[in-house]
Amino acid sequence: MDEMLSSVKKEVLVEMVKLAQKRGMKGSKGGWKEFLNFYDKKIGASLSDPSRRPLDTLLAFLKTFTQDDDLKFFEKLLECHSNRDAVSQFQKTSPDAESPEQRLVRLTLEHPQYPIDYSFPSHEEGWLVMKCTKKSKTMTSTAMVAVDCEMVLCENETEALVRVCVVDRNLQVKLNEFVKPSKAVVDYRTEITGIAAKDLDGATCSLSDIQKSMKKLLSHGTILVGHSLNNDLRALKLDHARVIDTSYIFKHGDGPSSRRLSLSNLCKSILGYELRKGQNPHNCLDDACAAMKLVLANIERGVANVIPLVHEDAQEADLAKLLVHKIPVNVHSEDMHEVIPGDFSIEMKANKKAKGSKYSVFAIFKSQQEANEAFDCIDGYLDKDTSGRAQKSISFHLNRGIVGSFCVRKMANDSPGVIISKKRSFEPEEALTESKKLHTDQECRKVEETRACTEQCQSRLEEIERLKQELSQRDREISSLNKIIVALTRKQGL
Repeated sequence: MDEMLSSVKKEVLVEMVKLAQKRGMKGSKGGWKEFLNFYDKKIGASLSDPSRRPLDTLLAFLKTFTQDDDLKFFEKLLECHSNRDAVSQFQKTSPDAESPEQRLVRLTLEHPQYPIDYSFPSHEEGWLVMKCTKKSKTMTSTAMVAVDCEMVLCENETEALVRVCVVDRNLQVKLNEFVKPSKAVVDYRTEITGIAAKDLDGATCSLSDIQKSMKKLLSHGTILVGHSLNNDLRALKLDHARVIDTSYIFKHGDGPSSRRLSLSNLCKSILGYELRKGQNPHNCLDDACAAMKLVLANIERGVANVIPLVHEDAQEADLAKLLVHKIPVNVHSEDMHEVIPGDFSIEMKANKKAKGSKYSVFAIFKSQQEANEAFDCIDGYLDKDTSGRAQKSISFHLNRGIVGSFCVRKMANDSPGVIISKKRSFEPEEALTESKKLHTDQECRKVEETRACTEQCQSRLEEIERLKQELSQRDREISSLNKIIVALTRKQGL
């Protein structure tokens, strides 16, 4: 353990301590706060923020862990950081050896969203972590494969991988497998995934089998390509450092206002063809090929990273809908009638990629006028998404006692002459594209600011509490001294 931690940066040690706290891990001196009370008699656990503790304290705590399971957990975590550091370090030390493929890997790693999207729980059981050696041959490899996955909704609101497609840079199929889910499926999302129960009847391939195949494909430094690739990697339970994410390397606009684009929009803008027409379901193989074609277009044709946005006309039927999104999973679709006024039906909008505890639906009215009237009657915070479409953030209290919030958005821009774009449904990147939902950027900033403020306030409160305890102790000491003085005075007076 000592050798493992000897050269680790402080920010990594802080992350390790925080993860240990989150998992409730205890070493020979107990958990983090118990350790602080033992290790630091003066301050104790009153200052518990790991980032505000010196390096020696963090190391001392981590060295109290000696159990095999704990050591394996920390070892996997350090391995993930080592993989990413190796890619970044190679570019710094050998800038002249950087190939176009490696440049795109670097651009992906340098994207501000990368640390958030690609921080996988790969220390957990069942994950495959691909080692990234520092050998020049591995780091300069230009071999690439592109992947796309399909998932279905299983019991307990979890998602399971059901199909994986992988192609090489010549668009030759390297893997095209249906995967047997390990849990009972409650929604195949056929209208989105294109997969029905009958497609999995003969499936014998497991997630573990897929991981073995991916390990062979990604050996010797092969680069993995995909669109919002982090979602596919989570489904595969695979951590791989050499990646190219096409949702990162192509964008609309520049600077802080730049937006990530959907795979469909990128195909139309760069490759000049429609990935799918109308409401046709996704095709896993087509999507993998599209991601590879986009990367090759950048490498071989020098396609710019900043591209124009291609719009499509909104269908008239869509204007009679309201999009309800960011709905907590404990809120049922029929609950929408308690919050949204008017006569409407519900159309589920299941999510292809894993997004956790939220989902979306369409509220379908008889006409655009009824949809607009219902929207106007909704009590909520009014704003617009990045395409100018009106949207409201709503807080609710259901009759069955559930409290929460979600967003309701119009399907068209209220400004005359503005054409909106139809999106690829249920893709995480679409929350950041031309159809980006209300507050996506604003909420992220507010959350980060709130979190930072909360942490700062918590630290100050802890410091205040510590000082109050010290003052209280001094007051008691002063009181005791006063009593002694009074007693001595009286004795002398006698």
